[in-house]
Amino acid sequence: MLLLLLSVVGVNAQNQNPIREELKDLKKYNTNLDHRMDRLQKMLDDLIWFERVGDVAHIDKLYIYGPAKWKEKNPTAKGAGNPVKFWTYTFIPRNINPDKKYPLIVLPHGGVHGDFTTYYTHIVRELIAQEYIVVAAEYRGSTGYGKGHYEKIDYGGLENEDVYASRNYMIENYDFVDENRVGIMGWSHGGMITLFNLFNHPKDYKVGYAGVPVSDLVARMGYMTQEYRELYSVEYHIGKTANDNLAEYRRRSPAWNTHKFQNTPLLIHTNTNDDDVNVLEVEHLIKSLKADGKKFEYEIFKDVPGGHSFDRMDTKKAKEIRVKIYKFIGKELNPNKPITNLKQLHRAGYRY
Repeated sequence: MLLLLLSVVGVNAQNQNPIREELKDLKKYNTNLDHRMDRLQKMLDDLIWFERVGDVAHIDKLYIYGPAKWKEKNPTAKGAGNPVKFWTYTFIPRNINPDKKYPLIVLPHGGVHGDFTTYYTHIVRELIAQEYIVVAAEYRGSTGYGKGHYEKIDYGGLENEDVYASRNYMIENYDFVDENRVGIMGWSHGGMITLFNLFNHPKDYKVGYAGVPVSDLVARMGYMTQEYRELYSVEYHIGKTANDNLAEYRRRSPAWNTHKFQNTPLLIHTNTNDDDVNVLEVEHLIKSLKADGKKFEYEIFKDVPGGHSFDRMDTKKAKEIRVKIYKFIGKELNPNKPITNLKQLHRAGYRY
């Protein structure tokens, strides 16, 4: 009986191997299919940009590059160490005079693997109406460009330099971009990139706005889900948990790097009911900046409807807050047609 049982177990184990391989292949197929669907969605959304913003802006999508990957599977392979190539959106007001100079807004998108989509339509229209030129990089790790670009992610690392490269590209290639009037603004992960660009390149930006910025990855790993933590610890990402490599998570967190900030005019917003970037992260950032004796402005909003998206929505309250943001940025960048009230913002962003 025992021999018969062992024999059956052995046969079942053998039968399981092909099933495991088939499941592995199916999982790989589904992953590739997901990326192909993301690419299709990206192409469709790119077309929508022209319908929503094409009446006021010249829209282009440029192929540029940033630094090499932060870690290579084979550092001696052919092509290892080459720059990382990526796309970047540009929005140029249709009514500008190319013989004059205009301020530039660098607008990094949010999300661990997010991308720049028509979600930002009204914000781009509001910036264009003020005669800002806008550049928005699809930095390494962005979704919509296939598995290869997705897995180049360097969260809190060289993605910041991709965004900086998009800034430099605009200055090097467009004579009407004023290199002395460059601002950067972003929300969530884009707010984090805003902070690191100000920390790492303080002389190259006149002003910055960081909305609900991811600020402390160590704390973030503590309150987010296990699935979220596992995303960061996969091999192509950071590769280890915060517990296994605390220093690396600190290196990628603005709240642990505030000593680098050199008092570029900066406005920070957060919201107490944010269900993505918990207010405790931004409070840590604010306390760290204060402890380092830095000058900046901030506002902690109390339970404004919309949570994480409270000032990017189409509500009256969100619009009022954006007016405050534009006033802050405008003091430093001096746009030709600044938005200073709700009526101007509504006309700019909503066409009436």
